[in-house]
Amino acid sequence: MKIGIDKMSFFTSDLYLPMEDLAKARNEDPNKYLIGIGQSKQAVIRNSQDSVTLAANAALKIVDDNEKEKIDLILFGTESGVDNSKSGAIYLQSLLGINSSASGVELKQACFGLTAGIQMAMGHIALHPESRVLLVGSDIARYGIGTLGEKTQGGGAIAIIMSANPHLLEIGTQSAHLTKDIMDFWRPLNRSEALVDGKYSSAEFINFFKETFENYLEKTGEEIDKFTALVFHLPYTKMGLKALRSVIEDLDNDDLKERLLEHFEESRYLNREVGNLYTGSLYLSLLSLLHARNLKAGDQIGLFSYGSGAEGEFYSAKVVEGYEKYVTNDEIAFLDQRVSVSVAEYERIYRSFMKPQTADYRTEFENDPAPFVLKGQQQQQQRIYEKVN
Repeated sequence: MKIGIDKMSFFTSDLYLPMEDLAKARNEDPNKYLIGIGQSKQAVIRNSQDSVTLAANAALKIVDDNEKEKIDLILFGTESGVDNSKSGAIYLQSLLGINSSASGVELKQACFGLTAGIQMAMGHIALHPESRVLLVGSDIARYGIGTLGEKTQGGGAIAIIMSANPHLLEIGTQSAHLTKDIMDFWRPLNRSEALVDGKYSSAEFINFFKETFENYLEKTGEEIDKFTALVFHLPYTKMGLKALRSVIEDLDNDDLKERLLEHFEESRYLNREVGNLYTGSLYLSLLSLLHARNLKAGDQIGLFSYGSGAEGEFYSAKVVEGYEKYVTNDEIAFLDQRVSVSVAEYERIYRSFMKPQTADYRTEFENDPAPFVLKGQQQQQQRIYEKVN
């Protein structure tokens, strides 16, 4: 039975900060941001959005009335959860009106959560061939104003529906996994901003990729030339380029090198425009590659997922015949309608986010054009979500 990705969608804020402006405000050379880390724009998330509303806004694009009845499992990958007990999947089920017999859980392991969900969905569908599984990766990447990590912020959500006989990608049954207890990135319970050892994390990212990739090739007996493209989790897009170069620099096949590099450029386009999605980052790379429409049926794509702390996994997927009909520009056209904000406005919005507190709070949701918004909290910190558009 073929199991894989049937539908994909994406959502982020209607606001962005040009990286050139941020570089100048921090007295840095703009090329350090534009070329050095490979970012052009950074999504500025309104205080009326959180991981739940971002996920709902992404999923709304692919969850129609038919899907609401058929979805029987919701897997919510995030490291920006809004509650230490209640799952984001419960909020999502309610907001979207998905049938009440569907089950759901929240998955957390830094940026690895959605990939863990992919593997869980594979097993679930194998046991229940008629199942349709909704998966989301939804996060807001926050490091702090003026910190070293500031230039790798961003946010948004990817939504995926997996099923048997998918229309986009058939996911392979083999993968290579690596887990190590390391402190390259963490977020203490009393903080909304992450802490990161940047150089150490970057080095471990490449180490994890090389080890899982080599283990995958050994396990399957395949060679690198079997892959049409390799896509990566991209905390910043230069990171993926470094990882790719680490396995192609010694190749004698120039055509293969050129092919993998060309497809990598296609895969990082959307990430350059949005910034770090955390859990959804790898799958935004995948969506970007599919939107380039330079693939054909049967092409094999390698996917590398990394979640600091750390877990890494390499697996593969094959392109399904006719995938182009299910990838439309309408899904990403909204990016061209976004509004640029100044550094000062970005800083104001950043500081306006609701902090852990017992008092009632009201966000600036009236200014938010998104369908789903966070209006604030009341009655012992109960969050108030609403569909307004």
